[in-house]
Amino acid sequence: MYNYSANLWLRISLLSLLIVSCLGALMRYKIGFEFPYLDQKYLQHAHSHFAFSGWVSQTLMVLMVKLLQPSLSVSKLKRYQGILLLNIIASFGMLLAFAIQGYALFSISFSTLSIIVSFVFALFYVKDAAIFLSVDSKRWLNAALLFNILSSLGTFALVIMMVTKNIPQHAYLASLYWFLHFQYNGWFFFASMGLFFNYIGSIMPSIEKPSSIFWLFAVSCIPAYGLSTLWLEIPIWIYVIIVAAAIAQFVAWINLLWVLKKGSLFKSEKIDNLSKFLFLFVAIALSIKLSLQLGSTIPAISKLAFGFRPIVMAYLHLILLAVTSVFLIAYAYTTNLIRVNKLTIIGILGFIIGVFINELVLAVQGIASFSYTVVPYVNEILFGVAIFMMWGLLLLNISQFLKHKNHF
Repeated sequence: MYNYSANLWLRISLLSLLIVSCLGALMRYKIGFEFPYLDQKYLQHAHSHFAFSGWVSQTLMVLMVKLLQPSLSVSKLKRYQGILLLNIIASFGMLLAFAIQGYALFSISFSTLSIIVSFVFALFYVKDAAIFLSVDSKRWLNAALLFNILSSLGTFALVIMMVTKNIPQHAYLASLYWFLHFQYNGWFFFASMGLFFNYIGSIMPSIEKPSSIFWLFAVSCIPAYGLSTLWLEIPIWIYVIIVAAAIAQFVAWINLLWVLKKGSLFKSEKIDNLSKFLFLFVAIALSIKLSLQLGSTIPAISKLAFGFRPIVMAYLHLILLAVTSVFLIAYAYTTNLIRVNKLTIIGILGFIIGVFINELVLAVQGIASFSYTVVPYVNEILFGVAIFMMWGLLLLNISQFLKHKNHF
């Protein structure tokens, strides 16, 4: 039988996450110290595009294909391998092109290739999932693919503005937040939920999985985009819909937590202690995210949040690192898709400690900025935290070349 090695693909993904971390540390160094080489804005574009495509999207696709692997023919598995290879080529192309030239011919070409690859993946995956996956996970994954396609509209708008050099501030921000919203709250979130529901269904088949949770999140996802544009002058009736979307997502999340508690998921002996800790960490981070999202519907809070960069950075990193990245690592660890040994544990815990401290420092910096108070040595501290996260990920990558041991 043709060998689709999710383990090998995940090694590549972990290397990509390490590269994302290195870029983050380099940008933090440039902020706190003198480093005249490489343009900071170019690095930022390389960092974000590679994080989204080379790390999160690539990993989600690898894990989604893994769900189908037992049922797919050799030709279909080879097709998915080709798609994954094209995506990682496009991702590394964006990494280099954006870092060297910013928005220009090569970076836009690789970005376009990445979008085309995501469309092709969605087309094939929806067809195969309809045959081989359960309803519970299939609907989450199909919605994720739809939102991923929707997010590309923001990318196309940004590219047009960059190429024409006509960049109205409101149009630029609206397009950027469109892309971010449907990536973070659409593609990343729904795909992760699809993977999670498939996992808990395999170890606890009797656990309740109400369809109402999915529909509350799915129906509210599009109007929830408005939470990112509250700085615009919008009619009161649209504002009411936006608030209703935030409430719906919060209610859906509370319902899901109740279902997991009632099903005694975190008491199950089929899940080891580190897995329980990792999933609990993600659950707390997501609870904070949805609470902040709900709070942002209050106009005074919304103006404060969008007015200070540290708050925006803390929120975005909360979703990308504390929720999405930790979930992907937790899922790969729990399902035995990465090698587990002492160095694996140290690397994962080091990364999570770094994520926690990073969020804490950004939160303190953001709160202090309300009163225009400067936190002493904050840039140096954030650089140190970035190095710490990079160290954890380096150990995690090295651990994948050591002997495998049972979970601790």
